[in-house]
Amino acid sequence: MGARDDALSHLRKAREFLDAAGLELDMELHTAAASSAVLAGINAKDAICLQLTGRTGKSDDHRAAVPELVAVGPAGKALESTFRRLLGLKTAAQYQAGPIGRTDATKAVAWATRMVDTARDATGS
Repeated sequence: MGARDDALSHLRKAREFLDAAGLELDMELHTAAASSAVLAGINAKDAICLQLTGRTGKSDDHRAAVPELVAVGPAGKALESTFRRLLGLKTAAQYQAGPIGRTDATKAVAWATRMVDTARDATGS
């Protein structure tokens, strides 16, 4: 599989996680919605990077992904703060005991939507 195929695979995953986030939000499963939104954003970042540079980094520290996204050019730079905010919810949504509230979950889904839309535009899919 080449970078283009990998980009499209990540875009499909991003869309699936975003769809799940929307359903979870509708069901008032706020922590799950935020977690799915984070995963949608990460996969969207991978799709964008693969499409525009032919590669994407894999790291346990997702904060390292922000400079990688910025380095792809204007599309990535425009998403810097969105992606940073989305990743800021990762630990709270996926590892901490406390729940995510409706406001943060709604923001996370909006941020992920912006990232997925940009990935769709970048891949032309």
